[in-house]
Amino acid sequence: MKDFKAYFSPHDYPAWRDMLILLVLFGGAFFLFLGHAGLIEPDEGRYSEIPREMLEKGDFITPTLNYVNYFEKPPLHYWLNALSFKLFGLNEFAARLTGTLAGLLTVLLVYHTGCKLFGRREGLFSAFILGTSIGFLAQSRINLTDMTLTFCLSAALCSFIIAVNDRGRHKGSYYYSFFLFSALAVLTKGLIGIVLPAGIIAIYLATTRRWHLLKEMRLTGGIGLFLTVSVPWFALVSSRNPEFARFFFIHEHLERFLTKIHGHYHPFWFFIPVLLATMFPWSLYVLRAVARAWGERRHPGGDRLVFLLAWASFIFLFFSGSHSKLIPYILPAFPPLAILTGKMFSDAMDLEQRRLFGPENAILAVFLILMAEAAIIYPHVQELAPLLTGAGLVHPGSSLLTKQPILSPVGGTIVAGMTAVMGVVTWLADRKRDVLMLFAGLCLGSYFLATIGLQVFMEGIELKKSSKELAAKARRFAPPDGCLVSFGYEQSLPFYTGKRVVVVGDRGELEFGSRQGNQFAWFIEESDFMRLWQGGQPVVVLLKRADYDRLAPRLVPTASVLGSKGKKMLICNRATTEGSWPQTTKRLKN
Repeated sequence: MKDFKAYFSPHDYPAWRDMLILLVLFGGAFFLFLGHAGLIEPDEGRYSEIPREMLEKGDFITPTLNYVNYFEKPPLHYWLNALSFKLFGLNEFAARLTGTLAGLLTVLLVYHTGCKLFGRREGLFSAFILGTSIGFLAQSRINLTDMTLTFCLSAALCSFIIAVNDRGRHKGSYYYSFFLFSALAVLTKGLIGIVLPAGIIAIYLATTRRWHLLKEMRLTGGIGLFLTVSVPWFALVSSRNPEFARFFFIHEHLERFLTKIHGHYHPFWFFIPVLLATMFPWSLYVLRAVARAWGERRHPGGDRLVFLLAWASFIFLFFSGSHSKLIPYILPAFPPLAILTGKMFSDAMDLEQRRLFGPENAILAVFLILMAEAAIIYPHVQELAPLLTGAGLVHPGSSLLTKQPILSPVGGTIVAGMTAVMGVVTWLADRKRDVLMLFAGLCLGSYFLATIGLQVFMEGIELKKSSKELAAKARRFAPPDGCLVSFGYEQSLPFYTGKRVVVVGDRGELEFGSRQGNQFAWFIEESDFMRLWQGGQPVVVLLKRADYDRLAPRLVPTASVLGSKGKKMLICNRATTEGSWPQTTKRLKN
C-alpha cells in the first residue's frame, strides 16, 4: 500500500511509464473477450456490413448497406473498420476494434491533457476515472460511430486548450492538431464535428474575454488543413450521387435535430439519468466536481476549468435540445467531466481530513448494497412475480416480468459479489477518511465489474439481440442460387452470410436507398413474398416467431424450421437437410 501511495504522489514519474501502465491495465479491460459475442442488433450489424461491402466492391466513396446507398454517416468509421477487416478478417473482434481502440486512446488522451493542464497526479486520476466509468467502457466495446467521434472531438478540444496554455515550441503543433481532428470528427459524424468545437470555444472565449487567442490559432493554415482533410470525400460522393447533399445535410442534420422524424424523441431531461448511470460509480463525485469547478472558476488558472465546464455543458445542452436522442450521444462529455473529477480527487489528498468527504460516500455505499441485492433477485424475477406484484413493487404487465432476464443466476451472483465488495470498501474508506482507499476501491471494483460483470450481461444481451447462429445456418443451408429473405431488415444477416437480403415489409433505415434505382425485387410486401415462397427457387427466411405463427397456415409448401433463437426463427420452403438443395435455374444477382 505504501508503494501504491508513492505512485500516486506528486513525484514526477516518466510519462512513458504511466502510459505503459495505463495501456496494460486498460488494454485488458477494453479488449478482453472483445470478439466473444455475436454482433448486437442493430448498430453493430450495420457498421460491420457497410465496410464489408466497401471491401467487396472496392468502392470507398459511396457507402452502401445491403447494397443500396446509405448516406446517414460520413465514412471515417467505415474506412477504419474496413482496414480492421483487411488485417484481421471478417469477425467480431475486427468489427469492434475501431471503437475499442478509440475508447482506449481517449483514456490516454485524458491522462496527457490532465498532466498538461494540472499535473501528473491529476492526469492519472482522470484517466482511471474515465477508464473505469462503466458506461464509457461498455460503449467502447460496441461497434459504434460515437466512440470514434468522441476520440476525434476530444483530441481536437484537448489540443486547443493545451495550445492555449503552452508556452513552448509545440503551441503551433497543438493548434494544427485541433483543426486536423475537427476535420476527422466531421468525417466521422458530419457537421457536429465542427459545430461542437466552435460552440465550446466561442463560449470559452466570451466567458474569459480572451478573444485575442484567435490571432494565435493559425486560422489561415488551420482552416486550409481542415478543408483539405474534410472536403474531398464530400465533393466526390456528391459528384457521384446528386441526391446525397439534400439527404445528408437536410434530412440527417436539420430534420434529425429539429423534428421527431427519426423516432428517437425523448424529453429534455433524458441525458440526466443517462449520464448518472453511464458514469457509474463516479456519478455523484462528478456532480460535486462540477459544482467545485464552478466555484473556483475565478481562481488563478480558472480559465482551464471554464473550458472544461463549457465543453461538458455545451455538449449536454446541445443534445438535450435535440429532438433525436440516443444514449451514446452524450459520450463526448465524458472526458472533461473525468478531468474535473480527477482534479477534485487529487486536490482532496492534500486537504484536511474533515473537508474530504460529503454525503456521496454514504449514498454510494447504500446504493451499491441495494444493487447487489437487485443482482441476486433479478434472475429470479419471473419466479417472484406473485410476490412482487402483490407488494405493488411491479405492475403485472411489466416487461420486467414478461421478458427473459438478461442475467443468469450465476451471473447475478458474480455481479452481486463485486458490487457488495465495492459498497463495503466505500463505507470503510468513509469511516477512515482515506481518499486513496476510496479511489482505489472504486477503480478496482469498477474495473472487474466492467471486465467480468459486463461479460455475463452480454450473454443475455446476445441471446436477444444477436442473430449470429441463425445467420450461420442460413449461410450453410442457402445455395448460391437461393434467395435470402428477412422480415424487416436484420442488419447483421448480410454480414454473416455474404449475401444480399430481400426485405419484406418495414425497410427501416434502408428506406432512402430502396428508392434509388430499380430495387423492386429486393424490397417487397407480404403478398410478393407469398409468390416468392411458392416459386421455383429455394427461399430461406429470417423472421420473428410472431410473424411465423401468423403466416404458417398460409405457407405452401409447408415451412421447414432450420433453427430458432429467442423470438427469431429461420425457415425454408424445402424439406431439406444441409447441402441437399435441388438445382434451380433462376439466380438472384447482387
